[in-house]
Formats: sequence, structure tokens, C-alpha cells
Amino acid sequence: MLPRARAITEDEVEQAALQWLAELGWQVAHGPDISPPDARTPGTERASCREVVLAGRLRAAIARLNLQIPAGARDDALKRVLSPGVPGLVNTNHQLHRWLVDGVPVEFQKDGQTRGGRVRLLDFDDAAANDWLAVNQFSVQGPRQMRRPDVLLFVNGLPLVVVELKNPGDEDADIWAAWNQLQAYQQDIPDLFHANVLQVVSDGIQARMGSLTSERERFMAWRTIDGVATDPLGAMRELQTLVLGLFRRELLLEYLRHFVLFEDDGRLVKKVAGWHQFHAVRAVVHSVLQASAPGGDPRRKGKGGVVWHTQGSGKSIEMTCLAGALMAHPGMGNPTLVVVTDRNDLDNQLFGVFAGAGEMLRETPVQADTRPELRRLLANRPSGGIVFTTIQKFTPGEDEDSFPVLSERRNIVVICDEAHRSQYGFEASMPKLEKQMQAARRAGAANEPQALQAAEPQAAYAKLRDVRYGYAQHLRDALPGATFVAFTGTPVASSDRDTRAVFGDYVHVYDIEQAVRDGATVPIYYESRLARLELKEADVSQLDSEVDALAEDEECDAAKVARLRRWAALAQVVGAPPRIQKVAADIVAHFENRLAVMDGKAMVVAMSRDICVHLYDAIVALRPGWHSDDPMQGAIKVVMTGSASDKALLKPHVYPKEVRKRLETRFKNPADPLELVIVRDMWLTGFDAPCLHTMYVDKPMRGHNLMQAIARVNRVFKDKPGGLVVDYIGIANELKAALADYTQAHGRGRPTIDAHDALAVLQEQMDVLHDLLHGVEYAAFRSKAWQLLPAVADHVLGLDDGKKRFADAVLAASKAFALCCTLDEALAHRDELAFLQAVKAALTKHAGTDKTLSDEQKEHALRQIISRAVVSDEVIDIFSAAGLKRPDIGVLSDAFLDDVRHMKERNLAVELLERLLKGEIKSRFKTNVVQSAKFSELLQQSLTRYRNRAVETAQVIEELIEMAKKFQQAAQRGESLGLEPDELAFYDALATNEAAVRELGDATLKRIAVELTQSLRSSVTVDWSVRETVRARLRVMVKTLLRRYKYPPDKQDDATTLVLRQAEALSQAWL
Repeated sequence: MLPRARAITEDEVEQAALQWLAELGWQVAHGPDISPPDARTPGTERASCREVVLAGRLRAAIARLNLQIPAGARDDALKRVLSPGVPGLVNTNHQLHRWLVDGVPVEFQKDGQTRGGRVRLLDFDDAAANDWLAVNQFSVQGPRQMRRPDVLLFVNGLPLVVVELKNPGDEDADIWAAWNQLQAYQQDIPDLFHANVLQVVSDGIQARMGSLTSERERFMAWRTIDGVATDPLGAMRELQTLVLGLFRRELLLEYLRHFVLFEDDGRLVKKVAGWHQFHAVRAVVHSVLQASAPGGDPRRKGKGGVVWHTQGSGKSIEMTCLAGALMAHPGMGNPTLVVVTDRNDLDNQLFGVFAGAGEMLRETPVQADTRPELRRLLANRPSGGIVFTTIQKFTPGEDEDSFPVLSERRNIVVICDEAHRSQYGFEASMPKLEKQMQAARRAGAANEPQALQAAEPQAAYAKLRDVRYGYAQHLRDALPGATFVAFTGTPVASSDRDTRAVFGDYVHVYDIEQAVRDGATVPIYYESRLARLELKEADVSQLDSEVDALAEDEECDAAKVARLRRWAALAQVVGAPPRIQKVAADIVAHFENRLAVMDGKAMVVAMSRDICVHLYDAIVALRPGWHSDDPMQGAIKVVMTGSASDKALLKPHVYPKEVRKRLETRFKNPADPLELVIVRDMWLTGFDAPCLHTMYVDKPMRGHNLMQAIARVNRVFKDKPGGLVVDYIGIANELKAALADYTQAHGRGRPTIDAHDALAVLQEQMDVLHDLLHGVEYAAFRSKAWQLLPAVADHVLGLDDGKKRFADAVLAASKAFALCCTLDEALAHRDELAFLQAVKAALTKHAGTDKTLSDEQKEHALRQIISRAVVSDEVIDIFSAAGLKRPDIGVLSDAFLDDVRHMKERNLAVELLERLLKGEIKSRFKTNVVQSAKFSELLQQSLTRYRNRAVETAQVIEELIEMAKKFQQAAQRGESLGLEPDELAFYDALATNEAAVRELGDATLKRIAVELTQSLRSSVTVDWSVRETVRARLRVMVKTLLRRYKYPPDKQDDATTLVLRQAEALSQAWL
């Protein structure tokens, strides 16, 4: 027989983490060694377990780092840190973070005057000047109970990082169990989180990090150590990668200073950077320093580089962190930052993020609303400042041939958002010459070739012949010494050299594959539901005449006329009433099916404002209850801009700016009933609504505009498995072209995944399930689901490893169905899948009432697929499904056991008994080490023989029923012996030695048990089980007691060990 592999324990993971930290220069300590041994004796570093700050270390650091501050002021700062006096945990954490970064403000007397200063808590310039300590098993006494986090990282005595670990060998103890533990800590020991910067959860294999307010989907992996290679140690060593890649002392200080920010949008939220944001910002700062350095490489002059991070991966936070890092860097000499977008809505959105982070930036950002205001803010500015503007404001006045120089300083950095757009070229615009050429064409002038020749660029620009020029030229004219940095979520097309010609090459890339793997975004799926387009011949001539008239007014060239004609023709057929009705009906049916699968919202992108309103009218005609005249009510809205001259059709849907802002807030709120919006251009860029999961596209889009738009559905939100783009207009070819650009730019991952790919997975998994269920008849599940469920469950349990294989297949099928449930082929499986989900739910429901559903069950129980599903959407109780009344776990009556014995579904009977017995062992014997081990072993032996097919099902049922009766007898032993449950537990520990039972007899063993209970209950203290000195004292006490009663000497050591194990099991209740 092969030896069993030894499982890795949680303690081993803990010790490994401490070892890695020690290699990085951290001191390491064991919590009990620096804590009070009992309630009356102070510890070496803390007077009581209620203290979470190592005050001695903090006091020494404050004195060491603030020699210029009088001692009295330093003491005042220490008191404020220890007792911040700020209501609310997140508010307190916000205050402590400001003090960590900026110092604690104090006042003191000097030379007869009141002076102000700041007491530094950390030295950001010299990491070695700080005190670095990693502590494991650090017990903290909260208002109601004691908690013991696994590892805490203290810097200058302040607990900045908490690490919660789980056993990698326990399938129920995953990283999300650790996350749940952290949430409990925040409730039970909130003081521990006053200065907290980061929280880490790991099971030794996976590891995630997040902030105090991060939801579980926002806990992210840290994929790099050096910022270049991802997963350098392999995918199974995420914890080691995180520790070595983030907890290097100088890196953690940099992270704390520049990569943590707070946002208040009605609720204060703490946001922390991911690994890609952290290293992108560091790379850009390095590149900017090189590009702006006097005497540097002339080819790099002014080119800070391009950051290509896929949409939805957090560019706004990234740009804010970059601004803070640049403003604080001594090599930049208090720079001026100019943040440029090409749309007012983007400018407002990004400005809002920066304005909320003013504390971190140490500057108050300002917006240049007009061209004169832009010039005033930048002209001859000596230093500092963060100015937001749109690219269009860098346009010369009508009396200017070029844009004037506003500043020649070299420490100006221009940060351009969405830098893939065409406005960032250098197009040589010559309005006067163009008008002359148009006049020559109209007159049929013979010298047109000379006019064309005059429009050719000068020889100096020959090498940039195919590079376009536009607003960027004016930007360069205004700020000739500036360094330009570009952020884009869409790769630069290879035939379009403008962006990289202006900004330089990529300094950091975070593509779709990385973002989806990290959970920073979800995949986007594509579904084609093309609505046929028809144009009557009678309409063609009318369109042509209208376009010709319009073209003449605009003095357009032939190409523009043709383009305008095509767009007008397409708008007419797309907006044709029969087609509008058809699309509206399909959207309603499709969206309602989506909502039955997952909560969330949808956006419709239409071709014109008129079509938006017609589509709205058609939808509310089908669903009148969705409409409301009040913008703050209703389930559907049109979001668009307008003017006083708009036609009557549009006016009810044109809202002022402040109302549109409230609509945005409504749509972003998952709980708000506004679930469907119709837009033309609004909200397609720079708009983040994580709960948005479906986009209906009925507007031609291409290139970066298409990529930007569909990325609205790739945001992470709860259990959202992916976003869906539904195509009514025919964008498939444009998606293929975007993919070609993407792969040519060396991006990895697919921008969209065809919903039919998910359908293929669904069909494959349904085939697997059919194979597993071969031999059991359940075709009548639609009408007899409840009656068939026990037979199907019984069949699954009769297979080798059947329960796990079945559950895995149902889970995979459910996830695939969520992504393709609107396809007709998928709907063929929905009812059957609903039934099989109910079987899975029944098989995986735990008997214990204190056991909540596992995270996997919560995540993938999809509310029974659709509202028409025939099986209830609640978790099925396997007892009632089997026709049995759920028994009181404490009273397994003979009648109930007899019902189980005669069940038709034999495998299901074994499953029921296994659950009941496991539950009884856990509830009845959880504090009795001996009985728990005894019955657990007996149960496992019977089940192992059953699963190895060594015994018949009927025989194992009899064994389990007999065992259940023994449980009843064992539970009543205490009464017959005259012992309390705690005393009985120690009696059982002593009675495992048969020689002791023979020599001493029951009466003496009972006296020993009673005395042990009294002595140990009064002697155990906090942390006694991990404090070796206390364990040694208790061990001596137990041995002395055993010798006094003449317990057999050769068994005293074993008995003592078992007694202490028993005391450990009982001590939580005693304390």
C-alpha cells in the first residue's frame, strides 16, 4: 500500500510567508511572545490584548524621525494616532492614511511664538530608518470576542498589512473563506484596521490583495516581482510572488505614498492600485524624467511614451497616481500637469476623479472651461498646478496663424487620455488654400495641378508624409518644452503613425488576456441578431436630392458627398418604423431573458437622436410600466444632449446637465430600477457602470470607437461572468478589423468571444451530463421534477466520485448558459439544466443549520435560469425531496431510521445518513476530542468500504443506522455517570487507557475529571495554547494531579497530552 502524502498545513504556509519577509529585511516575531501572558501581566510590547499598535516602537520612531519637533508635541501626535477620535472605521482609516503620508499636524511654542509643524510617522526617503516587523498569531481582544489574524505587518509599530491564510489542503478553506474572515475582523476588532493599508488573503496557492472597502471581486492577484515578468515563480506560487513583489520595504513605502486614494461619491471608498497600475506609473515616471532631462537623447525629447491598458482596467486611477508621483518627485521640480481629453464628458469624468484625490495630489485641479481661461492658467506659470482641458481649446484665434507659446518650461507634462483618436495628429490644415482649390475646380481652371502641388508638404516634412497633423501641432506650439504621455485602451493602428510619433513607444502594456486572467475585466461575448434593412426605390431619389442640397451648402468634395449620402440612406432604413418595431420587440424579449439569468443593466446604441426616441416609444408601447415622465423614476430613459431649437419629438428626452448627472447615478446604482438606457454618443467612452452587462448595437461603428463602446460591458461586477454585445446592424467585420489591429500591435486575448463559443461549451457539458445519467429515466422532469429528483440523485451517488463529477459538469454548463442563454439553441437546454441544477443543489446542501452556502453555490446558483423554469429556485432540501421529514439532529428516532432503511433509493439513503452522522459528530462531540475522533473514524471506515464497493449498500445502511443509535447512547452517558459535558470530555480522555480503568475504576476517574475541569477552567488564559511557557505550567499541573491519584505512570504522558488537547477544544467556550 502506498504511503499517504502528507497535507500542507496552514502553519507551514504561515512560516513560509514569514521566511520570505525575513529575506526582505523584515524582523519576525511570534505574537504570544510579545503579548501579555494573562490579563494581569503586561507583555513585552503591549500592555493588553486590546492594544493593536506597538506603542513603544511607534514612540521610538516618532522621536527618531522628528528631532526638530519638541518632545511635548511629539507626545501629542502619538496620542492622536492612538486615539484618532474620528467616527466610522473608513473615516478613521482615511485620517490615519493622511497622517501616514503627510505627518500629524501639531502646534508648539518656540521663541515665544506658536509654531506649526508635522510629525512624521514614516521615513519615505530611507526605508532602513523605519522599524519593520512581521508578527504571526497576534491576538486582539475586541468588544465582544478575541480574534487572532494569521500575519500582521507592522511599520514603526503601526499594523499596515493584515494577511489571512487558509489551509491549502482543505477544499472548503479557500481564499474567499479568508476574505469572509477579514470581514468578520472588521466587525469584531475594528481598531486593528485604523492604519490598515492592505489586506491579503491566500490559501498558499492563490493570493489576492485589496483595501479596507474592497468587495471580493476587487481583491486582485499581484502577478510580478520585478515589474517585467508575470508569474515568474509559476501560477501555483501567487503568495510568494505577492510577498516578494509588493512587500519589499522601499516598494511598500512607495505604494503607500502614491497608490492609495479615497473617493467619496456618496460613500467613502478606499481604492488601491493593482500590479499593472503600480508598475505602469513607475515606468512612466522614469520615462518622463529621461525625456525631459536637459542634454538627453534628442530622439526622446518630449516623448514620455504610450501606456496601453485595456479598457476597464482602471486608467483613471492610474493617471491620478501618476499625477501624484510626478508632483512629489524631486527630479521634476514642482511640475505643471496638463490633462487633455477630446470630449467635455471625458474631461468632466476624469476631472471628478482627480478632484476627489486632491489630498494625494497636494494640488487642487482646475478646469479650463474656455480658451482664454486655458491661456490664463498656463501662460508664464512659474511652477505647479494641474490643469484640465480639451484638445479643441488649443486652437488659434481667427487672427492668429499659429498658437502662441504659453510656456517654454521643461517640467510641464501633458497627459493625454484616449490618445488613439485622430485629433492627436499633425494634419496641416490650410483653409484658405482649400477654398482656392474648390473655386478652381468649380471654374474648371487649367492650373489645378499647380494648386495641388502647392498643397504638398515642404521637404522638411517628407519623412512624415503619412503622419497626420492636427490639434497636436498647436499643443506643441503652446508648450514646446513639455513632455507628452499618452494613455489608451485601444491599440494604435499600424497604418496610423500619429500617436507614437507624438508620444513615443509603449512604456507599459496590459492587454485583454492579462486583464481577464487577473479578474480586472470580464470577457466580452458577441451575438449577431441582424435586423434586415430595406430601402424603397421611391425613397432613393428623395434622399439624393436632399443630400445634394446639403452638400452644396457645405461645399463638400465628392468623397464627402458620397459618405453623407450613404449615412443618410442607412439612417433612413435603420429608422424605418417596421424595423424599429421588430428591433424593439427583440430587445425586450432578449433583455428579459438576460435579467432572468443575472441581475444587471443594458444600453442600446442607436444611430440618431430621432431613432433613439422612436425606439424608446416602441419599447414602452410593449412595456408601458417601464415609462415615467419623471427622470428620477422609470426603468428606461434616453440619454442625449440637445438645444432649444430641437423638434418637439426630442424635447421630452433632453435633460439639463445636472439631471443627466442624476440619471448617471441612477444607472450606476445596481438597486435602482433604471435598467435600460438608449444613447447615440453619450456614455460610450469614459463611462463606468459595472452592473452594465449587455449592449445592443444598432449603429455603425468601427476601429477605436467600436472598441471603446463595447468595453462598457467588460467591467467586473459580483458574479457577472461576461459582458454581451448584441449586433443588430452588422459590426462583425469591424470587430474582425479591430482584432487585426489588436493582434498586430502584439495584444493577447480576444476583444470579443462569439456567444456560439459558449454554446459549444454548454452542449459539450450537457453531453457529459447525459453520459453521467445514462440508465436513469428523467424525461418527465418538466411535470414530475419533484418526484424524479430522488432517483436522479441516487443514481449520481452510485457513480464513482459521482457527486463531484456531476456538480462540476452542472456548474460548467450553468456558466456557459449564462453567456449564451439568448440563443435559440441554448434555450433548448434551459429547463433540463434547471432540473439538473436542482439535483446539484440537493446533493450539495449541508445538513448543519449553521453552515452557510459556499461561495461557489452563491455564485453559480443562477436563480433557476429563467422565470418559466419548472423547478423552484430555492436550494432543495434533500430530505423532503426523498419524502422524509427532516429529523431533529439530536433525536434520531427509531421510526425515522426505519424510514431510511426502507427507502427505495439506496445510495441516497447512505448520503442522508452520512450527512446526519457528520452533523451529529460536529454538533454533539465538537468539544469532546475522544468521542469525535472515535465516531469520525468509525464513520469513515464504513463509508470507505461502501465507496470501494467492499460491502453492499444495504449492509452499510444497517451499519450507519446502528452507529446513529450508538450516538444516542453516547450522548446520554454523561447523565448516567453524573458528569457535566465538560467533565465527561476529560473522563473520556482519561478512560482511553484500559489499564487506568481497571486499576482506578469509574469513581476515581470521575473525581479526576471533575478536578481537572475545575483546575484547567480557572488556569487557561488568552493564547495559552500557543504560549509554550503556559502550556508547560499546565502540563506540570495535570501530571501532578494524575500522580496524586496514582494514574498508571507509563500512560501519564499520553494522558497529559490528550487532556491538554481536550482543554484546547473547550477553552474557547471557557474564555
